[in-house]
Amino acid sequence: MYPDLVKIFIPTTTAFFLGLLLTPIATHFFYKYKMWKKYSRNSSVTVSEFSHIHNEEAELHTPRVGGIIVWVSILLTTGLFSFLGVEKINFLSRNQTLIPFFTLLVGSLIGLCDDFFQIYGKGKIAQDDASWRKWKVFLVSLTALLIGGWFFYKLGMDSLFVPFIGQVYLGVLIIPFFVLVALATFSGGVIDGLDGLSGGVLASIFAAYTAIAYANNQIDIATFSGVATGAILAFLWFNIPPARFYMGETGIMGLTVTLSTLAFLTDSVFILPVVALPLVISSGSVILQTFSKRWRGGKRLFKLAPIHHHFEAIGWPSYKVTMRFWVLSVVCAIIGIILAIISR
Repeated sequence: MYPDLVKIFIPTTTAFFLGLLLTPIATHFFYKYKMWKKYSRNSSVTVSEFSHIHNEEAELHTPRVGGIIVWVSILLTTGLFSFLGVEKINFLSRNQTLIPFFTLLVGSLIGLCDDFFQIYGKGKIAQDDASWRKWKVFLVSLTALLIGGWFFYKLGMDSLFVPFIGQVYLGVLIIPFFVLVALATFSGGVIDGLDGLSGGVLASIFAAYTAIAYANNQIDIATFSGVATGAILAFLWFNIPPARFYMGETGIMGLTVTLSTLAFLTDSVFILPVVALPLVISSGSVILQTFSKRWRGGKRLFKLAPIHHHFEAIGWPSYKVTMRFWVLSVVCAIIGIILAIISR
């Protein structure tokens, strides 16, 4: 037990301090090359409440690629301990962490391209129009399809654990099911809307999967999740209001899709909605708002969606919304860990 905890603790701590050291360098380049959006969301949103709560000046002068710090910290930490070749602290393994690492890298690079389109692009693509959002969904689906195929054909994964019931056989259907889960977690990325919000929530979620993987004796996955937690906390250090930079798609896309691979590898897919409840709530509020406006003659269910903006619109200060989401995320993470352990 003691060596396993050391294996988790050392890389996690390393990722955190690497993130802190990288941030001043990264921030210099973020501001030097003006890596912020050229179009405000106010220009595409017609709801009057949004303009009252939204700081357009901050959005147009704050870099949106801060997620680079997260995945580069994870990349460097993984590479460092892999290069050292010390078996006791090397956590890059084919059957546990290769897929999450690949997913994080691919998702982050796709997200980085999206960020660059909105920073340096022109026309509709720079304003994240509906046609480009469909392309993002397609790219996430394609990546998830490849990973789902790896799970089934390479790792022999053909069933999933349902809490208090047991293993349920899916066969080849596990591939499209993984695509659905990946898209669902990706949709939860709408939570990246307030200073410090996404960082605090995602740190709690990845910390929970560190504990879940450890309970499953999947030490490499636990270490990878811990490293992600450390890197996210380093990002959060500088993202607390007023944010020095935003996470952007390069952080959100990579982390949310990677989260789905961790849920499958730890056989806790049906625990994921509990652990990641804040993401579910944020994504669900957008879906409910869309259906409400379409089927109720334009009537809104919330003043604004995602729901964190609704709370702002009814008078909550942004820092209060953020901190309450953090509290909710920690509580959900603890409940998820307990469920994952006692339900087997």
